[in-house]
Amino acid sequence: MAWALKLPLADEVIESGLVQDFDASLSGIGQELGAGAYSMSDVLALPIFKQEESSLPPDNENKILPFQYVLCAATSPAVKLHDETLTYLNQGQSYEIRMLDNRKLGELPEINGKLVKSIFRVVFHDRRLQYTEHQQLEGWRWNRPGDRILDIDIPMSVGIIDPRANPTQLNTVEFLWDPAKRTSVFIQVHCISTEFTMRKHGGEKGVPFRVQIDTFKENENGEYTEHLHSASCQIKVFKPKGADRKQKTDREKMEKRTPHEKEKYQPSYETTILTECSPWPEITYVNNSPSPGFNSSHSSFSLGEGNGSPNHQPEPPPPVTDNLLPTTTPQEAQQWLHRNRFSTFTRLFTNFSGADLLKLTRDDVIQICGPADGIRLFNALKGRMVRPRLTIYVCQESLQLREQQQQQQKHEDGDSNGTFFVYHAIYLEELTAVELTEKIAQLFSISPCQISQIYKQGPTGIHVLISDEMIQNFQEEACFILDTMKETNDSYHIILK
Repeated sequence: MAWALKLPLADEVIESGLVQDFDASLSGIGQELGAGAYSMSDVLALPIFKQEESSLPPDNENKILPFQYVLCAATSPAVKLHDETLTYLNQGQSYEIRMLDNRKLGELPEINGKLVKSIFRVVFHDRRLQYTEHQQLEGWRWNRPGDRILDIDIPMSVGIIDPRANPTQLNTVEFLWDPAKRTSVFIQVHCISTEFTMRKHGGEKGVPFRVQIDTFKENENGEYTEHLHSASCQIKVFKPKGADRKQKTDREKMEKRTPHEKEKYQPSYETTILTECSPWPEITYVNNSPSPGFNSSHSSFSLGEGNGSPNHQPEPPPPVTDNLLPTTTPQEAQQWLHRNRFSTFTRLFTNFSGADLLKLTRDDVIQICGPADGIRLFNALKGRMVRPRLTIYVCQESLQLREQQQQQQKHEDGDSNGTFFVYHAIYLEELTAVELTEKIAQLFSISPCQISQIYKQGPTGIHVLISDEMIQNFQEEACFILDTMKETNDSYHIILK
């Protein structure tokens, strides 16, 4: 059945060719709608035409950025179209990043002949990990004392000036450079993606990182605080040679796919171009001041320096009395986990208070953390101490005090044999004479240097010099009375009776 398109007078301005196109494309609709009149304005109002208008790219989408950063490492071929590129890196290997000046003639004339500052960071790609970045980095610092996450390979780099790496910012480096000169910086990433996974049983999928570069120019005061450009790319870091194996595996998988499936994936590029992004929010890095909770007054990479706890002393082992209490807040519980080397599980227990953790059963903890770490965490939660190798009891009352106590007992109950002595426990681990000297010095509140010798009273009242072998043959929970002999130079001889 033929169908005629009737146009109102207002639509006669439409070209006849367009009318014919719509006549052909809408001929099937006529069979369903009948011979009624059809307005061209209704056709142009269809949603499909509005979507085409709104999908046009904005004018500034293809703008030329002032700088471009190129990471000289191949992208993965196993990335779908329209997804961000992914680049695999080897742990500790030096990779070049080329710093290119893309300014048009006359663009940003204020930096001509001047230096700019670029700050490199390795940060988490996963937003959930970004929220706990401070805790994650502190945990990494505990597990890898003295190491950095990001370093500059200065001998291989070209055109960089005054490179710096703040000891308290393990994932950040910075330097100055002249955009008018060739500049290439070689970076090394020392952490691997699987170090930040919840469980480590082998074969787990590592978390992705981001390499971000923020570039600044000088302000009126000579400080590099005015933002110029930021760009980043997504990476994964593997153990040495692991990135090459992963790249090969992805390539072999793509070769097995059909041509139709390959069309859904982007090709592998020899280099990785960092794409524009928002500047890193922590402006404190720009001013070379520490981020909240860090201490930047030190210049070395020792374990105790730059730690997030302001009262932390440089002794690595936590005190044995650091027990978790039911009144501990979630924030304090997070710090307790870090101090006791459970940083890997801080994300799992983010909202757990001390009471919540103490309610966990042994099976609960093992199921969450795995057998090895689960048993260790359960013992730490319950405050279970390791039994000492040897325990002895000593009494340090003087002869005068004992006589007073004996006289007091005589008057109270008429028993001339009644005595009362206070003993102190000494716990020994190394079973050496030096350790026993230190423990007795603590008991007397004196320096170990003030104890010249320690003797044990033997048969017929002889004094036997204490040796390591003698201590190793002490009976468990043996009791001794300490008798002291003071010398003229403020030193003492100790006799165990």
